[in-house]
Amino acid sequence: MGVRKLSKARGQMTVELAVALPVLIIVAVIAVNALTFFADCAACDRVAREAVRVHAAAPAYGQDAAQSCALVEQEIRSAMGRDNLDVQVAHSSVGIDLDEFRATLVYAPTLFGMGLRSEVFGVPLPVLRHEAAYVVDSYKPGVFL
Repeated sequence: MGVRKLSKARGQMTVELAVALPVLIIVAVIAVNALTFFADCAACDRVAREAVRVHAAAPAYGQDAAQSCALVEQEIRSAMGRDNLDVQVAHSSVGIDLDEFRATLVYAPTLFGMGLRSEVFGVPLPVLRHEAAYVVDSYKPGVFL
């Protein structure tokens, strides 16, 4: 009698593992991507602030806002440099002498860093965005507002 009961319970752990493993993988993928996104946001903020300070707060002679945006974007791209990240920099005038530079980081999730995936086991992984805006006075080089 005891042998029959033991043989019925043998496959229970295998079935539980088969049910729980995909859920654990999805949770791990989401956690790794969230932590990587937060780290990339912090790095992008730091690099964007420095790039705006260098290229936009004190522009070179004859350099307009579009050229400053291109230089800031190039600086951020070279510092971040991964396939799943995209950077866009936009300029707008917010006052008489005030210019706003808005850096947008677009993060596409990966499967533990191995290629781009839009879903894992049918669960969609959304594209995440982060923005950082810096306002500078073009007549006071190096001054952030």
